[in-house]
Amino acid sequence: MNYFLRFSVLIMALFISSSGICQYVESEWEDRDTWMDVNFIFDQVGIEKGSYVADIGCHEGYLSVHLARRVGDSGKIYAVDVREDRLETLRENLQDRKLRNVEVILGDYDDPKLPRNALDVVIIMDTYHEMDDYRTILDHVYSSLKPNGKIVIVEKLKTRIIGKSRDAQTNAHSLGTEYVTEELRDAGFRVIYENNDLGDWENDTDKVIWMLIGRKT
Repeated sequence: MNYFLRFSVLIMALFISSSGICQYVESEWEDRDTWMDVNFIFDQVGIEKGSYVADIGCHEGYLSVHLARRVGDSGKIYAVDVREDRLETLRENLQDRKLRNVEVILGDYDDPKLPRNALDVVIIMDTYHEMDDYRTILDHVYSSLKPNGKIVIVEKLKTRIIGKSRDAQTNAHSLGTEYVTEELRDAGFRVIYENNDLGDWENDTDKVIWMLIGRKT
């Protein structure tokens, strides 16, 4: 292997590691279960058999698969992403697991294209910090929820950007609750639950997982 090729492989490896891609691909799901307690999240928001739930930023379906099993045949999951390649892999993952209660949606960057007044819960996990048009998206989420429906935002806060501006945090692919709480309220949600220590993202003590739940008022 020549020097240029070795250098290219090294750069790609560093990119994959630093960008956190491994938490999304199917081959890493079993490991992710060791540091993310999805059932705790589902319990807190009240997801049960028959629930209608959206997973915005679903990637290859880690959360959507867990949700589909949780809500059962009487429930329904709307799995949304802006990249068709991820959704194609998601469809394969669903087919392999014989899960038929998931509707796959190619959303826009400012519109998840969810049905109106149809959902019990909308979950945005490790994706909200990437949303430039977050206010517009929150308006769409609000419209998609049934009366008293809930939005759940799960993010990781990196130690090195605590207390910094919103732009500084999102540039580091992270975000704190102080900004999101206010944004939820501005969009018409009442924040009913906050947990600032759901464990460590990828077992990295410098990336603490937090969760907010807002109710449609």
